[in-house]
Order: sequence, then structure tokens, then C-alpha cells
Amino acid sequence: MSAAALQTPSVAEELAWKIRTRSARVGVIGLGYVGCPLAVELAKAGFPVTGIDLQKSKVDGINAGRSHIQDVPSRQIRELVKAKKLHATTDFSVIADLDAVSICVPTPLRKTKDPDMSYIVAACEEIAQYMHPGMLILLESTTYPGTTDEVLLPTLQKPELHVGREFFLCFSPERVDPGNPNYQTMNIPKVVGGVTPECTEMGALFYSQALQKVVPVSCAQVAEMVKLLENTFRMINIGLVNEIAMMCDRMGINVWEVIDAAATKPFGFMPFYPGPGLGGHCIPIDPFYLSWKSRQAGVEARFIELAGYINGQMPHFVLDKIQSALNDHYKPLRNSHVHVMGVAYKRDIDDVRESPALDIIHLLLRRGARVTYSDPRVKHVRIDGGEEFTAVEPLHASSEADCVVIVTDHSEFDYGAIVERARLIVDTRNALKKFSADKIVRL
Repeated sequence: MSAAALQTPSVAEELAWKIRTRSARVGVIGLGYVGCPLAVELAKAGFPVTGIDLQKSKVDGINAGRSHIQDVPSRQIRELVKAKKLHATTDFSVIADLDAVSICVPTPLRKTKDPDMSYIVAACEEIAQYMHPGMLILLESTTYPGTTDEVLLPTLQKPELHVGREFFLCFSPERVDPGNPNYQTMNIPKVVGGVTPECTEMGALFYSQALQKVVPVSCAQVAEMVKLLENTFRMINIGLVNEIAMMCDRMGINVWEVIDAAATKPFGFMPFYPGPGLGGHCIPIDPFYLSWKSRQAGVEARFIELAGYINGQMPHFVLDKIQSALNDHYKPLRNSHVHVMGVAYKRDIDDVRESPALDIIHLLLRRGARVTYSDPRVKHVRIDGGEEFTAVEPLHASSEADCVVIVTDHSEFDYGAIVERARLIVDTRNALKKFSADKIVRL
């Protein structure tokens, strides 16, 4: 048996031992809504964790014991920093001393709706610069099937570093749901697939030390496809129910009542609900990774493209509802005061990424409306890189506005008081389900 063959098990065994004893030094690249909670869970499990981010304010905040992520209490950060289990840096050279590295960087779409891999490529190149035998690399950023094998592997693999022997490479999709009080990083089942079976085994061993349930799959491409299926499923079903909402609107049918009644069926139906449009990083974006990749394979993703079109039309549908409602009250949209309730992309969070509220405000401004907004979690918002708006007190604005539009149904809003004070309300979220008044116009 060659010396290399004798060395291979020792590299894997040493890394596995470090993982089991929680002595493996772990790095998390990207301290956003995925990376920060992951770094905290790994540190809570006993691993010494280094967060790496180019944004100095995030790094300084972590090291000072402050959290910039809603779902991560500052108290947890302070305790872990004090225990020397967590610290952050902007210096990628620390990778040379790490045993495992998770990549949690953004993966946006370009305006042409093809994937922007620049953040992943940059992170991978930094890792390659400091690679050494006995490393586990895990990509968590959502991307298209084949990224781990086609982009990461060629960059990381060297003549002296063979995947599955001297280093281990996996994909494990993030499944974070910001603001969800029941499911967070620790108790959401963790899918992981490696480039080789040995990689999968090492990745599953790593995550099982900190997370409640790990779901190994046969390869990285399966794991990559899992995330896209999950969010494509939601995007298409939301597109379907949004189209049903537009149909019901034309026929004078209450779509919310229809859905509630259909949901009483104990099998074969899962309720989805219409809304003003899709928001967040995942559902509006991830399916187009799959659409882009399928076109490369010569397959047209018709459901995805159609659902994307329907969902993209919802802000325009909401604008038409506002204009019609004002018209019924003998007011033109131009110069009317429209007050938007909520600009975060969903209730009880402070994230405005891809929020339909921003599209609705943009469309209202183009039509000449005077727009204000209230959001207890978002104090300032900029529309299309131009005018910056500051949140105002909701009840006073509701009294003054010609029309109030509920776009994000935060639990902090006093809906009873809003109904009492507002002259006209367009409710895109069925937040006023318990109220009945002629001045309420439902989606």
C-alpha cells in the first residue's frame, strides 16, 4: 500500500475526530440572515467559530456582542463572544487555521435573470488560497444544480488535494425562514449532499453535532435541487392563487372565503394565499436559477416563467384596486394621499428585499399620488435608489389619508383603530377579516 493510501484515512479520521469532539475550528463566510444564525448554533454546540464578512460594521457588531439579525438575540452573541466561542473578522487569511468552512454569501439574479455567481466565486477563491489537507467546505448559498461540482470543485481541487480524500466538499441548502418563531436554524431539518459519498458522510457528521436532524442525500446536485424545488413549489402555487384572486375579483367572489372553505378538505389540498406580490430573497429569485439551468439543458420551464409573470403583475393589480376604490369615492389617484401600511416583505420582520410594497409605492408615485408609509420595523426606505421615505405614525396618517393600503400585516398594527379612523382601506392581506365595512376593499 502506498504512503498516500495510508495517509488518506488518517486525514479523514483526524477531521472526523475533531468534529466529534467539537474541537474543529469552524469558519462561516457571510454573516447575513443565514450565516449569522448558523455561526451562533455552531458556537453554541461548542465549536470555536470565526465569522468572516467584508462589511466591517457587521464584524464590529459581533465582536462587541451586538446582533444585526432579528432572529438572533444580542444576549446570545455576547455570551458566545465572552466564552471565546465566537468572533468575527474581515481577514480571510484566518481560513488557513480552519478545519471547516461554510459559505453563506448572497446569490442574486442579474437583470437578465441569470445567476450572479460573483460572491460564491470570490469566497471560493479565498478558500483555495488558504486550503490545506483535512478541510470540510460546505456551500449553503442557494444556487443552480451543478454549482458545487462545476464551480467550486475545479477551484478547490489541486494535485495534492483530492476531493473525498484530503478535503471534503458538500452542498447544504439554507432553509431559514426569517421571523418564524417555531422553526429556526437549529430545528429545521438539514439536507446535505457531497461531491463524493465520503464528503456526504463528513458533512452529515458535522451538522449533526449542532442541529437536531440531518438528511443526507446521494450527491450535491440533489441537495441543490431540493432547495429550488421547495421554493419553486411555493412560487408556482402562490402564482396560481394570485390568478384565482384576479378571477374572483372579476366575478365578484370573495377569494379568501373560497380558500378557507377549500382548506376544510382533509386531503388533496394545501391552502396558499394571494397577496400584493412576492418578496424576500428566496421565492421571487430561486425558481429562476432552475429556469436558467433548465434552458441550458434544452428544457423550457413554462410553469416557472408563467408563475413569475403572474406574481410580478400583482403590484399592478393592487394599484388598479386602489385607483378603482378611490374612483368609487369620487377621487382621482393623482394628488390623493395614499398611506401604505407595512413595507417589509412579510409580517413581523424588518427585511425589505424584493418587497412588493416598494413596487406599489413606485407605481403610486408614477401615477401622481402623495405617498406616506408606516412600518414599526422599517424606519426608512429608499424607492428605486431615489427618494428616501421615513415611517410615520400610523393612526394619524390613517386619519388623514384618502386611502390606506395594507401591504404588510404586521401584528403591531392596531387594525380596529385603523378601521375606525380611515376613510377607505384596500386590504391586500385579509388583515381585516374580522371587520365588515363598506370602506374596506379586499384583494
